Amino acid sequence: MEKSDKIKQAYIEYFLENGTHPSSVFSFTKKLKMKEVEFYDFYNSFELLESDIWLGYFKETIAKIEADSVYATYSVREKLLAFYYTWIELLKNNRSYTSQTWRLIDKKRMKTPVFMTDLKVAFKEYTRDLVMEGKESREVQPRKFIDERYPDAFWIQFLLVLDFWVKDKSKGFEQTDAMIEKSVNTSFDLMASSALDTVLDFAKFMYQNR
Repeated sequence: MEKSDKIKQAYIEYFLENGTHPSSVFSFTKKLKMKEVEFYDFYNSFELLESDIWLGYFKETIAKIEADSVYATYSVREKLLAFYYTWIELLKNNRSYTSQTWRLIDKKRMKTPVFMTDLKVAFKEYTRDLVMEGKESREVQPRKFIDERYPDAFWIQFLLVLDFWVKDKSKGFEQTDAMIEKSVNTSFDLMASSALDTVLDFAKFMYQNR
């Protein structure tokens, strides 16, 4: 096991056993029988360590879906569905850590948690590519200025899926699978049809005549 992986695994175990991160890098590395400076070779703080853990889950998800040759033949709608299903399957193997981490954040502030900062950048880049591909295949209607905000909307959807899964008590997380299918289909139905243009036109009319 590489040293960075050893650090991440030890951190996850500590977090699960104590419900918080270690009090200091010194005490953490001492238990690992590692010099403190060795930790800083990889991470400047526990926050960056957590960020790398979550980004690692995302990268592993992307690697898995792209390793399947069929994925390249999917529509953009199917690609996002494949991403979410694979993402949740991966999180199941790390449910104790991911769900406990998610529950600790203050969702009322609507602010991206520090440990999701790098993940957010990577996810928005991924969905931005999907939107561009969708516009070329006509699965996504080009809308000046509006379509540039789609990755932001997908990020909100991503957080909603994660929150739903953490709270899901159904057998095999069947309700999460249903939620993923419905939310992805709804978002692409709106992006592909004239329905969204009608809503936007109405909103513009109401704003101008308030």
